[in-house]
Amino acid sequence: MARSIDWYYHRKGDATCAKADAFMAKRGITVRETVDARKVKVGKPQIAQILRGTHQIIASKGAATVEFNLRQDPPVEKLLYESLIGPTGSLRAPAIRLGRTLVVGFNEDSWTKVFAA
Repeated sequence: MARSIDWYYHRKGDATCAKADAFMAKRGITVRETVDARKVKVGKPQIAQILRGTHQIIASKGAATVEFNLRQDPPVEKLLYESLIGPTGSLRAPAIRLGRTLVVGFNEDSWTKVFAA
């Protein structure tokens, strides 16, 4: 059964975003709102707004994945932002918002788990 992503922060031409696109296309996943990371910078104030209503964050860098449960065990702000913000000072792409879950970066195992739930 195909699912729909609420919000997708994407950078055209980026290899990791291309992997995320292929993952979604293979599974018939649709996107309600796409934001071009090259045109829209999402810094700390915007990230704070995105985090409102978010219960779970899954952040991946390569094979390393970190999960945060904001309701049961809120992380230290510095650690949280280190996982979410890239070298440009903006939210790392790809990033998706699916219900109350924010997923940053692409790791096929993590994305498979999120869409299986």
